[in-house]
Amino acid sequence: MRIEQKATLISTLVAFLLVTFKLSVGILSGSVAVLASAIDSLLDMVVSLFNYFALHHSDKEPDEHFNFGRRKLEPLAAVIEGTIISLSALFILYESISKIVQGSTVEHLNSSIIVMAASIVITAALVLFLRYVANKTGNMVIKADALHYQTDLLSNGAVLAALAFIALTDYTLVDPILGIGISGYMLYSAFPLIKEGILMLLDAALDAESVTKINKLLNSQLDISSHHDLRTRRSGSDINISVHIVFSVSTSLYDAHMVGDKIELALKNLFPENNIYALIHLDPYDDSEEAHLD
Repeated sequence: MRIEQKATLISTLVAFLLVTFKLSVGILSGSVAVLASAIDSLLDMVVSLFNYFALHHSDKEPDEHFNFGRRKLEPLAAVIEGTIISLSALFILYESISKIVQGSTVEHLNSSIIVMAASIVITAALVLFLRYVANKTGNMVIKADALHYQTDLLSNGAVLAALAFIALTDYTLVDPILGIGISGYMLYSAFPLIKEGILMLLDAALDAESVTKINKLLNSQLDISSHHDLRTRRSGSDINISVHIVFSVSTSLYDAHMVGDKIELALKNLFPENNIYALIHLDPYDDSEEAHLD
């Protein structure tokens, strides 16, 4: 088992431990903030488990059923995760508003404070471990996982501060107010996740900056007359690029093939952190739609 897969399993186990503690104390204490943190940890567990699944299956070679591999598992996971986060945020928002309307009471404050303080220590240790694995392997999934748990440190710290404030002032209204804030942050975080996943599933083109870089590279090639029909899409960490490059009619197939290989290598160097799959059409003349119109 690769160290990246081991890291996602460790993340899953840690998240399960945090869910168990936070959920138990959140239900006993009636704290919306602790309950929200428990749901957040539950989502972390689902995300880490799916990351393990994605790492295990997305790297499989193409076969007769999946001719282009299984990279679409990553954007599919993003959409599912974002949807779950959004639904959980709406539940927390509902519970917080109910607490404000019906009155808010928080019990077992000492237990809640101890659990949140322990959560911060455990999560900090996990973030350090994930950063080590990410730096060692350069894996984007592990980097994202480390960043996700790093944001959890901030939310856990906010919950701990709120509980400490309640313990000192007995002002329990801060608990549902913080719950509303956490739900808003979760919705804010989920939107770009869902958007990016859907765009990737729909084979949206790369961003304008990346397309400009590709065009600039192609325009700098002195061995070709022009290029057209540039098409791009992203699938997980894979980038697919299709383009027609135009040669002189006197160029041999061998020379054209060598130029195509050179451009393919240049495209791979242009995006070193991704797997580049370039489909380069070798045209002996300009067969683009614009040329036909002319």
